[in-house]
Amino acid sequence: MRNVIVLAAITLAIAVPQAARAAEYKIGFVNLQQAVSEVDEGKAARDALKKEFEQKQKTLDDKQNELKRLKEDLEKQMVVMSEEAKREKAMDFERKVNEMQQVYVQMQKDLSDREREMMKVIFDKMEAVIKDIAQAEGYAYVFEQQNAGLIVAPPSANMTNELVRRYNAKYKGAAAPAKKADGKKPAPAAVPAPK
Repeated sequence: MRNVIVLAAITLAIAVPQAARAAEYKIGFVNLQQAVSEVDEGKAARDALKKEFEQKQKTLDDKQNELKRLKEDLEKQMVVMSEEAKREKAMDFERKVNEMQQVYVQMQKDLSDREREMMKVIFDKMEAVIKDIAQAEGYAYVFEQQNAGLIVAPPSANMTNELVRRYNAKYKGAAAPAKKADGKKPAPAAVPAPK
């Protein structure tokens, strides 16, 4: 019995300092997807991507309309064409359909690459802001809510709103180019071409 009491006392003596040390660590989390959608630069990036998509969609629509006209013309002329001419026109039409499909795939890839580039720039800046917040507020650990598999956490540990506030303050004007003193907008910053 005495051994059990001694063992319990030792266990308690070891556990208390560990629990006290664990309580010293402040843990927080952020929702990066929410933050990206709320920061000014993220909104501007989303708008720019939407414009690029609309331009590319217009090009694709024009190509689809051209194919539709070609198909209608081909169907009208089929009656009076020789078999060889029909084959040539059909092959030409099929080649143009394949070209359009390749254009579509390339457009999707370009948009995806462009989005990835824009988001990487924002995420890199967010990482620096998160580190600043963690250092200033005494957080030992900061997790990304979705990727960490966070299911339950106290709302007080959510740093997302603070991240958005500080990001917008630190990168004010990053969302849209500011006007120069002469009233003209500066040339937009060069964006690296997709690799």
